[in-house]
Amino acid sequence: MRLKDKVAIITGGAHGMGEAEARLFAREGAAVVIADVLPELGEALAAEINAGQGRARFHRADVTAEADWQALIAATLAAYGRLDILVNNAGISGSAVGDDLSLEGWNRLLAVNATGTFLGTTLAAQEMARAGRGAIVNISSIMGFIGGAEGHPGYAASKGAVRLLTKSAAVRWGPQGVRVNSVHPGYLPAMLGGTNSGGRAAKIPLTPLRRLGEPIEVAHGVLFLASDEASFITGTELVIDGGYIAQ
Repeated sequence: MRLKDKVAIITGGAHGMGEAEARLFAREGAAVVIADVLPELGEALAAEINAGQGRARFHRADVTAEADWQALIAATLAAYGRLDILVNNAGISGSAVGDDLSLEGWNRLLAVNATGTFLGTTLAAQEMARAGRGAIVNISSIMGFIGGAEGHPGYAASKGAVRLLTKSAAVRWGPQGVRVNSVHPGYLPAMLGGTNSGGRAAKIPLTPLRRLGEPIEVAHGVLFLASDEASFITGTELVIDGGYIAQ
């Protein structure tokens, strides 16, 4: 098992890509703390993982609230005694905030995608540094590299912020044994709160592999960066997009 005896927090872990990560991490031996604002889905997923001989628990947390992060990390330490991995997976899409140019949409995107990642990275890294080891994986997007005309422009801005926040955190926390990397998914099938499936299907002809990705394909990349197999990798980006931004 690639994560045997490790403890991982996965935000936005109750559904979609976060759910795929939670299931995979549990199969690979990690105790998984599923953090989300959707208690029914989160509790059900934790129960299913536990029934399958994995280890999981749900903790309700709003990633934009520092107090929620503090409570999440404290609960993890109380339950398992350590924190080895954080996956900052929680996020919202540019189409989720309505008006393409609204200030409200901009503020919401930056709060969830960028500030939420900053809070989690900072607070988890502080705890990991005390132990002298840890891995943080921040979920950005191909829109952290390129622009686009669809959805609110704050989405690309927030995901670009995640990309460079990751590099800064890697440099800051590396001497304490904490690795920080980012993952940049391409287009996946529509998930809860995401872009509609028709819009994503239109990206298939523009993707060299001529298909959408699957959440589990991203989860495997996250697993690699979180595992000891990536012990000399920090401050870098893993793009999982079927070749979309290679063009």
